[in-house]
Amino acid sequence: MSESQSLKKSSGKPEYDPSTFRLLVVDNEAAHARAMTESLEKVGYKCTVATSGPEAATLIERDTFDIIITDMVMNDVDGMKLLKLAGQRLPDAEVVMVTGHATVPIAVEAMQQGAFNFLEKPITPSRLRAIVEKAVGAVSLRRQNSELMSRLDERFGFEGIIYTSKKMQQVIDRLRRIAATDATVLITGENGTGKEIVAQAVHQNSPRRNKPIVAINTGAIAENLVESELFGHVKGAFTGADADRIGAFEYANGGTLFLDEVGDMPMSTQIKLLRVLEESKITRVGDNKAIKVNVRLISATNRPLEAMIDAGTFRSDLYFRLKVVTVELPALRERREDVIPLMDHFRKMFLRRHDKPAAHFTPAVTKRFFAYDWPGNVRELRNFVEMMVVLDTDGKLDVEDLPPELVDDEAGEHAAEEITLPTISADTDSNLIGQPLSVIERWAIEKTLQLTNDNREEAAKILGIGARTLYRRLDQYKKESDEEDGESGDAGSDDA
Repeated sequence: MSESQSLKKSSGKPEYDPSTFRLLVVDNEAAHARAMTESLEKVGYKCTVATSGPEAATLIERDTFDIIITDMVMNDVDGMKLLKLAGQRLPDAEVVMVTGHATVPIAVEAMQQGAFNFLEKPITPSRLRAIVEKAVGAVSLRRQNSELMSRLDERFGFEGIIYTSKKMQQVIDRLRRIAATDATVLITGENGTGKEIVAQAVHQNSPRRNKPIVAINTGAIAENLVESELFGHVKGAFTGADADRIGAFEYANGGTLFLDEVGDMPMSTQIKLLRVLEESKITRVGDNKAIKVNVRLISATNRPLEAMIDAGTFRSDLYFRLKVVTVELPALRERREDVIPLMDHFRKMFLRRHDKPAAHFTPAVTKRFFAYDWPGNVRELRNFVEMMVVLDTDGKLDVEDLPPELVDDEAGEHAAEEITLPTISADTDSNLIGQPLSVIERWAIEKTLQLTNDNREEAAKILGIGARTLYRRLDQYKKESDEEDGESGDAGSDDA
């Protein structure tokens, strides 16, 4: 077994590749710096050597390192100054101090100021590697957390919500303003419009993003268990309660609780939820002890809560506590401009997930998707695309690959046949009558690009022209626009 393999397995921690970490070794004594470097390079670390404090400071200013191993006592710029500089320039790096016996108290002080650990001379190779391994473990954990947060931002942040329509832009603008606050939010909309994704995005862009978000679908829980799921219970509270159980509010403490289908909540639970929102305290079922909780509540419903209040099935006081801020998600049929971008997004996602070769929608399928009313909204579209990708065998997502709902939809078929460009309206038609064909062509291209979220290949397919033709037209339009801008600029100077 090699030394690097031994290093990976010695501590029982997750394995890592030493060559992916950059180390800076600083020591006034060149021989001592070289000895430490050779010991670390033997197990795969990439090391840079500095034989003075000023040299090390220059390297820290202009380069990036994961671990800095520095002597405490040096002329001009000592270890403490390098520690401070590293904290400013390389906040994610770990600093290990090398010290003699007489300066151990100073090394302890350095740890209080942010140093990872210290090594007392004389240094053995095994001790050096062990300390560096621990420091690398800390850096590696930070990397993983950073990558996880990046993936969460990509998946659940506002950037992960696919849209081009003005309606959704207005929703996103509202959500951005809401996210930074601690306000209670009520999300309304039909099934499948993406209420949970929106709740995730609000949490991910809020000050609570480093705390958990817990999702509970109250409509999917038996009525006699809703309170236990929300507030927890103590052993013996009811038949089957064999042990204490923490509820969703305690799990989400410090973070966000998302209550989906809140309109299905039993009346008795509504009363207790209202009390929790007013007092920020929960009591487990079967217990008398109140537990303080700090939770932001986001709830969602597809039911008309105001009508339920009139019918006596939902409490008006709870309703007003839940709807401090409301967000209404439009149905997909009300924002058809988003259909094609969503198709393309899910196509790429499922091709990767199912390890399938490239496949593309035909213009006929695109028209059918656009004409369909989507009673199941985005969730239905996602499921349709996944089914087509999974069953595809020729790289061409065509009419024969459509799900039965779209094949059997006669109204949708007729609508699809009539569609030439999805955004055509009566007003638009009247404005184009009598215009040169070049003007109509430019309008058609620009509107189709808007529809496809600037996907030029998809736009070319819908328009029935070659991609090269589309690119030539766009270059021509750009030149014409530049010339118009130049002329208007010249006119402006003449007026001046």
